[in-house]
Amino acid sequence: MGSEKKKADKSALIVIDVVNSCCHSDCERKDYGITFSKIRDMIPRLNDFIEEFRNKKTGKIIFVNLTPWTKDYLPQNIQNLYEDPTKEYYNEGSEFELDFYEIKPNKSDLIVTKNNYDAFSNPELDRYLKSKGINNLVITGVFTDGCVLATVCGAFRLGYNITLITDLVGTTDNKTRQALSENLIEFTFPIMYGKTVDSKDYLDQILKG
Repeated sequence: MGSEKKKADKSALIVIDVVNSCCHSDCERKDYGITFSKIRDMIPRLNDFIEEFRNKKTGKIIFVNLTPWTKDYLPQNIQNLYEDPTKEYYNEGSEFELDFYEIKPNKSDLIVTKNNYDAFSNPELDRYLKSKGINNLVITGVFTDGCVLATVCGAFRLGYNITLITDLVGTTDNKTRQALSENLIEFTFPIMYGKTVDSKDYLDQILKG
């Protein structure tokens, strides 16, 4: 268990895209069938986990947020994708949309802003982790089948060890996306990318060891 504790000390908790545009009821797009009630149900557990992780002083906490999701900020390949009106998903880029949803980073936490799905598309994240000697990432946030998946793939490509917290990732209420999220958690993530564990087991096995 001592080795697990040492491993936790070289870990970073990454919280992906828990912002109003991905969580708040005022940002739901019912015309696209995009609602977030299941994500909102998850947020209190995520907050508890963040505080437990922080109180144990066992690693860094990194909050990932977004630039405005508009043409002025997004890379050309996303703009090209959005030329198909069935895939277009720009938002207004308002300050409200960009604010964190019911989570509050501390001054000691790092905030990384991205304009793509993968958090590592901002090279600041990789530079920071390497500067701290961190190679174990604890992944939480939204959307499981979107930016969480892209960030896991990006982290794995760069050589990081990954632990995905299964009850602290989520996607929209859409039944197809919920099923895809479950398949990713049950099959793809543990077979191809790293460990999967729920929040209670992580805290019991790693932080309390």
